[in-house]
Amino acid sequence: MTVGRDARLDRIRTGGRYLVVPMDHGITLGPVRGLKDIESTIDAVTRGGADAVLTQKGIAPRVHGNTNGKGYIVHLNASTSLGPDANDKRMTGTVEEAVRAGADAVSFHINVGSNYEPDQLTRLSEVTADADRLGIPVLAMAYARGPDVESDDPEALGHAVRLAEEVGADVVKTGYSGDADSFEHVCEATRLPVVIAGGSRGTDRETIEMVRGAMDAGGAGVSMGRSIFQHDDPEAITRAVSGVVHDDLSVDDALDEAGLALEV
Repeated sequence: MTVGRDARLDRIRTGGRYLVVPMDHGITLGPVRGLKDIESTIDAVTRGGADAVLTQKGIAPRVHGNTNGKGYIVHLNASTSLGPDANDKRMTGTVEEAVRAGADAVSFHINVGSNYEPDQLTRLSEVTADADRLGIPVLAMAYARGPDVESDDPEALGHAVRLAEEVGADVVKTGYSGDADSFEHVCEATRLPVVIAGGSRGTDRETIEMVRGAMDAGGAGVSMGRSIFQHDDPEAITRAVSGVVHDDLSVDDALDEAGLALEV
């Protein structure tokens, strides 16, 4: 590991734990709620305790100036909900372009078990090689997704996170297996920091319970998008997630301190 990579990792984490808010969904889903005025959303989540935000490279001008000194990650592949197969993620940028856009790290999505895994595996290997040359950390978004794969199967998730380590990533994001006991296997499958995806929005309590379970299993944090940026109060829900990730609060205490204890 280079000094530069270490320094940049410290810009996207706090005390070895990660609270990343991905907002690259505009290319996937379009200008959905929370992303039209992305500047305000970025300001809110970073005030709430996010360590970093994540977008595609073209949104960089709207990121800078709104992060309150927090980190920035550029995502390097994508697909759309209108296309023939959302699992077919294609390259949208390079590590060098991310550096020029002011990124502290890059991320790349691979669907392990899908028909597109071979190409995505090759591309991820190329990304880690370029990133190593430039001293840029790589967040691998390694999901268990495919015709014969259950997306919450801990064995498949463990394989996905180990793949990320094997090809040179620095941090790995994956799906949650549903409970702390089974997710412990996922965290033990790699020496990389493991962060969980948020998925579709649930109730505030469901979101924080999921985060608490992942942390209890040995997780290193979250990379949570829609559950945060589409919330009625993005700053408050970020504060609740941060309470668990960074302050090791219980579910009740995290919700209470964020002012989210009562849900309608």
